[in-house]
Formats: sequence, structure tokens, C-alpha cells
Amino acid sequence: MSPPTLSQELRQKNGGAADQYAAQANVPQKLRVLDLFSGIGGFSLGLERTQGFETVAFCEIDPFCRRVLAKHWPNVRCFEDVTRLRGEDVGPVDVICGGFPCQDVSSMGQRAGLAGERSGLWSHFARLIGEVRPRLVIVENVAALLGLGFGDVLGDLASIGYDAEWHCIPAGYVGAPHERDRVWIIAYPKEEQRFHESYFGQAAQRLRDDCNFWRTNPWPEAASPVCRVDDGVPFRVERTEALGNAVVPQIPELIGRAILEARASA
Repeated sequence: MSPPTLSQELRQKNGGAADQYAAQANVPQKLRVLDLFSGIGGFSLGLERTQGFETVAFCEIDPFCRRVLAKHWPNVRCFEDVTRLRGEDVGPVDVICGGFPCQDVSSMGQRAGLAGERSGLWSHFARLIGEVRPRLVIVENVAALLGLGFGDVLGDLASIGYDAEWHCIPAGYVGAPHERDRVWIIAYPKEEQRFHESYFGQAAQRLRDDCNFWRTNPWPEAASPVCRVDDGVPFRVERTEALGNAVVPQIPELIGRAILEARASA
């Protein structure tokens, strides 16, 4: 059984309030999203559930993940190589999101930090932010980034004119039966600092309220009665790897809803 979406849970919690919010969020012009290091689309799935975001381009190099994206977003362009992607290839977007590779940052890796080949791809993430100049940036990575490379990430953002807020939100905070601690960074142009300061407190409180709700309403345990001993599971290795690298969609959904509510009240 798949875990319910946040909007379904909120309807159970507060009746028509969630429906009213959804109607307000479904504005004619949604925030256009460039989803980097897209994986199987967890970031875009969560943001689009809010009805206020629309992914206009992906960037993902893994062939299996690209097939998953093509199945669920058949009309959205998917670039392959972030090192060759340029801002003019994408056009104007409001949001750039992504979880850049964590292998060189994770406590289970070689701990090369942002100098490593995989996690060093952050430099292209930062480059694209500077080229596109989105209104918002949402970055995800393992919590170990805080002790290995976090200052460099913030410094890179500052060097291209972006301030940032951040917080650790584990998957367990949204009802998952595992911890999966991750740091989430929200960045925005420095010239909008005063505007963002006016509503981030409210948005942070919304995130805390939603996390508290999920912690008391955990996901149902997933158990399949089908063993598939004879035939196996198609693309088992690829599926396991893709799921292991994916973000939990409920967290981008929480962040997206907080952004939309804060913008509406500003």
C-alpha cells in the first residue's frame, strides 16, 4: 500500500481547509521548476502535489531513471548531462531544485567532500543557479553535508548573490518507518531578503506543524504477498538503487506548501 499524500491526510485532519488551500494554490501561473539530479522524480512529485508548481525540465543521466521520468512526465524535456547543461537551454524558471550526489559526503563514502568526483557536481548546480537566477532554490543532501562541505555550499550561494535557510528533516518526520536524515536548503536572491524574512517564520511553523502531524500518523507497513520466486522482480537492482537515491516526496510537498502559503500571505 502506498503512503497517502499530504493533501489526503490533511482533509482527514481539518475537513475542507485543505481543499480550500488547494483551490487557492491552483493559480493560473504555477511556479516553473527545473529539477536537477532528478532520479525518479521524487522532488517534482512532491512539489506538483501542491498544485502550485510545474516541472518544465529534468536533468538526469541514469538510463533507468530517465525511463521512469519519461513514463510519468512524457511531455517534459529531460536533459542528460548537468555538466553540459546551460541556462539558455532551459529558459526562465522560478525554482531550481535537486539533491546533488552524496557519495563523497556521506559517512558511508570516501569522505572526499565537494572535491570528490560525484559530490563535486554541486559546482554545476551552483553555476546553473547563477545563469538562470531563479526566485527560489531547494537543495537536498545527506545530513553529513553539515560537517563536510556545507560552508562551501553556502559560500557558493553567497558568491552568486543568494542567501539561504536550512533545516534537517528526516523521512521519519513525515511518517516513514526509517530515519533517513537529510538537510534541506532554501535559497533566494539577496535583494529579496526582507521579503522572505517577513514570511519564513510562518512557513517554518507550518513545517513543524505538518511534521508533528505525520509523526503521529505513520505510513502503513508495506508488505507484498507476492514472492516472485520463479520470475523475479524486473529491474530489481535498478529499482532498489533508484529508490535508495530518491527523496521522500512528502518533504518537498511540505516545503512547497509552505512556500505557496507564505507567498499568498506576503
